[in-house]
Amino acid sequence: MPERPAGLARRLGVFDATMLVMGGIVGSGIFINPYVVAQQVHTPFLILGAWVVGGAVALAGALVYAELAARRPEVGGQYAYLRDAFHPAVAFVYGWTLLLVTQTGGMAAVAVTFARYFLEITQAPVSDALVAAMALAVLTIINCFGVRAGSNVQSALMVMKIVAIAALVLAGLLLARPAAASTAGFLDRPPSMDLVTGFGAAMTPVLFAYGGWQTTSFMAGEMKNSVRDLPRALLIGVTGVVALYVSVTYVFVHALGANGLAATSTPASAVMRAALGERGATFIALGIAISTLGFLSQGMLTAPRVYFAMAEDGVFFRSVAWIHPRTAAPAVAIALQGVVAIIITVSGRYEQILNYVVSVDFILFGMTGLSLLVFRRREPFSKGFRTPGHPFTTLCFVIASFLVVASTIYKYPSNSVIGLAILLTGVPVYFLWRGDKR
Repeated sequence: MPERPAGLARRLGVFDATMLVMGGIVGSGIFINPYVVAQQVHTPFLILGAWVVGGAVALAGALVYAELAARRPEVGGQYAYLRDAFHPAVAFVYGWTLLLVTQTGGMAAVAVTFARYFLEITQAPVSDALVAAMALAVLTIINCFGVRAGSNVQSALMVMKIVAIAALVLAGLLLARPAAASTAGFLDRPPSMDLVTGFGAAMTPVLFAYGGWQTTSFMAGEMKNSVRDLPRALLIGVTGVVALYVSVTYVFVHALGANGLAATSTPASAVMRAALGERGATFIALGIAISTLGFLSQGMLTAPRVYFAMAEDGVFFRSVAWIHPRTAAPAVAIALQGVVAIIITVSGRYEQILNYVVSVDFILFGMTGLSLLVFRRREPFSKGFRTPGHPFTTLCFVIASFLVVASTIYKYPSNSVIGLAILLTGVPVYFLWRGDKR
């Protein structure tokens, strides 16, 4: 596959790519998931430690993907890495699950989250499903106007997210009364297997909240200099999000205490209400709505490039590779994703689909990490970015990914089996598709 298929324009620089990396990570998770972590581990040290460890895993993944981006600067990113390292069938299965489960299901759930906060602020007399579907439709149309239009919207929303998070951190530190200090030490009980499994359970929502940085790799073929800019964007973007997430978690623990954090499912609203009253709660609701909208915008911009790459490879509908002659956008691929996400949204099945996502997502993360080991063996010497500490860094990321899979299967066996079944259905579909093309 050529580095840049004819028609796609190189219009993104390092700032655009960094905003895409951060926008792909920061959704609603950081505003909510810390309370889930606090229910699993019960001291400030362990709560913050989970977010630091999760950030380290995300950064290790970013280092791996940075080298992969330098070695394979192609449209589709992760799809191209899996295809070239293993087999086109593996890459097809990735794109198949992205379209049917991981991307569209996640977008549907986030769209409904946006709708609920939007309606809380506006009190509009409409259903959340309608608002969610309209948001998806509008973002689909914007991205059909081209990568620059989509990127500008995404960058603006990301800047607004950073402002909202900074306001939350400052208000929590300066205006909210500190919670009573805990008498517990680093650990609330002696080290034991229960403590280890509890920390492992806490890592699942943490790593889920840190996920999404990899989607920027899908845009490699539309960057001005992807070999240089994409590795930089991955490292700057992931590091920036780790700083934001750890700061927010610290503020939650500072203002609410470990027990208070575990007791509220809306910690961001609780902190802002304590700091600024109901005005603060309304402000953070607006911030969360903007954050979720920005996450949707990033997904609408990036993931269709995978379906485009599949069509270019001849393993998907050829029409999905159509590029609009004026905007140079893969409009059919964008519209396809938008339609599937809207169908899932109005069907009300998004929450069930989300239950299948984690095990599937992290299997493919681990496989992508292994692809770097394959490329290093085939081509020991390469120009551009090289992962520091390889193979240790790479293996840490791979092992962490597969540990999440094992933990998810152990805790949610029925959901995991369904997710794996959806993934495996892609194998016969691929070979049937290839058979029809011969």
